[in-house]
Amino acid sequence: MKVTWYGHNCWMLEIAGQRVLVDPFLGDSPTAPVKPEEVEANCLLVSHGHFDHIADAVSIAKRTGATVLTNFEIGNWLVAQGVPQDHVVGMNHGGGYNLPFGRVEYTIAHHSSSLPDGSYGGNPGGFLIQAEEKRVYLACDTTTFLEMKLLGTGGLDLAIVPIGDLFTMGPEASLEAIKLLGPKRVLPCHYNTFPPIEQDAEAWAQSVRYHTNSEPLVVEPGESVEI
Repeated sequence: MKVTWYGHNCWMLEIAGQRVLVDPFLGDSPTAPVKPEEVEANCLLVSHGHFDHIADAVSIAKRTGATVLTNFEIGNWLVAQGVPQDHVVGMNHGGGYNLPFGRVEYTIAHHSSSLPDGSYGGNPGGFLIQAEEKRVYLACDTTTFLEMKLLGTGGLDLAIVPIGDLFTMGPEASLEAIKLLGPKRVLPCHYNTFPPIEQDAEAWAQSVRYHTNSEPLVVEPGESVEI
């Protein structure tokens, strides 16, 4: 399983020959190394409706024919924007969906969610992916919450957590999230895209090594790790 960071909370997961794109924010992102028209995808995961997570979802979904997993309200909004109904899977917290590469569950996140046109964006969420005998959790935009302990009970090969602060948990709060989740490895996200969320990722990694049993991985936009 190959995991590539495109900046902010945009990720590409290559799993069993499938390309899974998370929270596509590329064209207007100051840190994205690729443009939306350069990306191919079999599946899109959209965690919530904010512009910096959904900006390129419609164009990529239409061009690639990807299956889009998101919450029910965003799913309806995407269909209204011209994404084919049969390519959209509307979900809610605790629900899961089987895809050719594995299973995706929509998990709790404590955040807000409104769509670019101001309409209601449903419940924000994260994603738990079970594929190739691995479990990967993307917290997406959230604070730390105690139910993370449950998400980690089956074991996690990788967790991806935000560290930018202000809009999500910051570096210190992320340490508590990592302790609850107990992943083998952890990647940071949602930082250094804009000045208000600038963070020192190497300092964060040192704290993770000192305070948790997880291995921190730090990549630059465009770089990948394999698990």
